[in-house]
Amino acid sequence: MLISKDSEETAILSLALQRAGMAVTTSTDLERAMASWPERPADLVVVALPQPEPLAQIQRVRSETSTALVLVTDALTEDRHVALLDAGADLVVVRPYSARLLIAQVRTLLRRIGGVPAFSLPVLSLLGLTLDPATRTVRVTGRPPQRLTHLEFRLLYTLMIHRDQVLPTETIVGRVWGYSGEGNRELVRGLISRLRSKVEPDPRSPTYILTVAGIGYSFRSEET
Repeated sequence: MLISKDSEETAILSLALQRAGMAVTTSTDLERAMASWPERPADLVVVALPQPEPLAQIQRVRSETSTALVLVTDALTEDRHVALLDAGADLVVVRPYSARLLIAQVRTLLRRIGGVPAFSLPVLSLLGLTLDPATRTVRVTGRPPQRLTHLEFRLLYTLMIHRDQVLPTETIVGRVWGYSGEGNRELVRGLISRLRSKVEPDPRSPTYILTVAGIGYSFRSEET
């Protein structure tokens, strides 16, 4: 998915990505693109929007997906470049850039972070909660199934395969978003809240996803 307001840059990047064998969908609006993400997910997001809020752009993408993220930006300091990578960008490309080099970097990125397809993961069932990776749905006994976003699925799957273990917030960010987790407690807290609203009988008094104060979260798999 390519998100850009500049028609010339959109044309150049689209052509380069297509020549590299990628199917490209485009959007001029980040919010609209993320709102449609559950119905139109992609293996790569390229954000080439005007400044001055690249951090907010990264945070919006990462609130919805952990897919590979490339940020195209204007000149910036080394500290700013590092901050964008720490915030969740997998690759930061500074204008002016070589489309050929960008494609080579994208190929390397996709090879590096390529994961196991969800359809090959086993169904998990614990304490009346069933998670189906193939359909990215969760069902709790006595309630209709709920479809999860990409991040919600990754979070719940991570917690369930490490059931009854306390996962530090930093570990969760690394497993779910795929980057260093320092300073992202609010990001995790927000995702936990959204997930609880879909799986917990009473999100205010959780049965499955427990908070361990000062450390992180745990999935409880046994009756108490």
